[in-house]
Amino acid sequence: MDKEHNTERRVIAAFDFDGTLTTRDSLLGFLLFETSPLSLMRSVAKSSFFLLSYALKLIPNDQAKQNLFGNFYRNMSLADFDQRCLRFSRELAAIERPEALAALKWHVEQGHTVVIISASLENWIRPWAEKQGVQHVLATSAEVIDGRLTGRFLSRNCHGTEKVQRLRRLFPDRDAYELYAYGDSKSGDGPLLADADHPYFRCFS
Repeated sequence: MDKEHNTERRVIAAFDFDGTLTTRDSLLGFLLFETSPLSLMRSVAKSSFFLLSYALKLIPNDQAKQNLFGNFYRNMSLADFDQRCLRFSRELAAIERPEALAALKWHVEQGHTVVIISASLENWIRPWAEKQGVQHVLATSAEVIDGRLTGRFLSRNCHGTEKVQRLRRLFPDRDAYELYAYGDSKSGDGPLLADADHPYFRCFS
């Protein structure tokens, strides 16, 4: 993969997380992490209507995802949730994609601005990202009221065009930087890849 660039503009490298930096979806892994079989069955059963509706393409993925997330973590304290996310972030090494991690580290070593943009929750991506020397994480945020999770998402699901919009809000002057983008999903990452000067689709798989 050629990473040469011939510009004096700032370089930003945007990486999708699930399926790009990792070999599989981290949300499913998190739902299973430290969850008893009984609690798992109850939460999935409560979400069965939404999961079936999503499978039949009757509702968007973010609606099904929020319902499932809420049935697992509604009313959990943010402190307990963040501690669980921190413990889970230490387990992510098992699903890291070595070639993708090498590309991320190359950008960090070059002094480029590296951003992870993901539809998963920022609470477990951020600790992992900071360990890699990455300071910018644009991901889905959980709504918290009075120190407890409501089960809803505070931000829009960071997927598709939302990824471009979130990046533009953080770095609004698009002409001022050269953008590398790495992703594995046409629906989830397609708009971001289309906006990049150097798009890399499934280049690590």
